[in-house]
Amino acid sequence: MISPEYCQTMARYNQWQNNGLRDIVKSMSDDELKLDRGAFFGSILGTLNHLLWGDTLWISRFDGGPSTDVSIPDSLDFMANGSDWAAERFRVDGRINEWARNVATIDLVGDLHWYSGALGRDMTKPKAICVMQLFNHQTHHRGQVHAMLTAAGQKPNDTDLPFIPEG
Repeated sequence: MISPEYCQTMARYNQWQNNGLRDIVKSMSDDELKLDRGAFFGSILGTLNHLLWGDTLWISRFDGGPSTDVSIPDSLDFMANGSDWAAERFRVDGRINEWARNVATIDLVGDLHWYSGALGRDMTKPKAICVMQLFNHQTHHRGQVHAMLTAAGQKPNDTDLPFIPEG
């Protein structure tokens, strides 16, 4: 269904997109980042935090590394400000890339078992679907951030996959 190459491409895409967002976040005040813009998660920072929180949970399920005890309702405050978000985003993107570089085809086969705090129950889903969820969730919420940043007068990077810089 998916391959290590898919994971590596999507991890590179994720990092490319987040590098551009980090540059913009650094240029904005925390007040601008925390302003309620009417989005599902309210603010730019709230949405970025939710996305970072989700990435932290999902990658911990794949690589067995540290997770978080923060619940989904508290995910909007995962990092206190733009600087903290940027630093943690850099670390988590590195972790996702490291996992993708080392993932083997066999790692993408079979089921993943975890406890969903959001649903309050044990879950079992195919690993490949869960990996696709990681990358789809990123793209979905970055699209929301892109719209908020554009409305705020910022110029986010292009988001088309064919334009990922080689590297």
